[in-house]
Amino acid sequence: MKDQLWWYTARSGGFVAWGLLAASVLWGLSISTKALGTRARPNWLLDLHRFLGGFAVVFTAIHVLAIMADSYVHFGLSDVLVPFASAWSPNAVAWGIVAMYLLIAIEVSSLLRRRIPKRAWRAIHFASFPLYVFSTLHAFMAGTDSSGTVFTAVAVVVSLAIVILTIRRVNQARRQSRQQTRTSDPYGLTSASISVVRLRTRSLNASPGPTWSQSVGG
Repeated sequence: MKDQLWWYTARSGGFVAWGLLAASVLWGLSISTKALGTRARPNWLLDLHRFLGGFAVVFTAIHVLAIMADSYVHFGLSDVLVPFASAWSPNAVAWGIVAMYLLIAIEVSSLLRRRIPKRAWRAIHFASFPLYVFSTLHAFMAGTDSSGTVFTAVAVVVSLAIVILTIRRVNQARRQSRQQTRTSDPYGLTSASISVVRLRTRSLNASPGPTWSQSVGG
């Protein structure tokens, strides 16, 4: 049991990290889509979202350090930092390494949210979706317990929930864009139609009118 302590620690740390990551993604989508209603305090919801993401980083570190401390597979520093450098299941480990880098980038951008442009923060935050996909692939391909019925059922339910909330968020963004367009253009004039009107107005103003002699018949 003592020889397998680090192996069990790595396995449990990986599963906990995946669970926290999945919960963080679901919670973030629930906030943006207002699926939990508007009565809850937004600050409390946002703090919980950050808490889940931060602890996902902590347990990811536990997972990686325990893998390196385990003597069964013999993971080195390059094996856990460089994709496809591991001799043991290089494809499965590569998904986990990429997911780890995405997780770090998202968490760092969250800490620096007030110091970076909003568009940059939002673009980096969109990496949460490939992060969840890559971490799930890593769990199924590298995890020795991931083929069990319980984890498979949980992963399927969580994935379906993320897809549903994502579709809802996209539809909400489209409706908001349409409302903003109607508000800025209440008469339904598009930029193309306005350009045509301006061109016609300029052509009428530029065309020469009848001279005085022509108007009096001379």
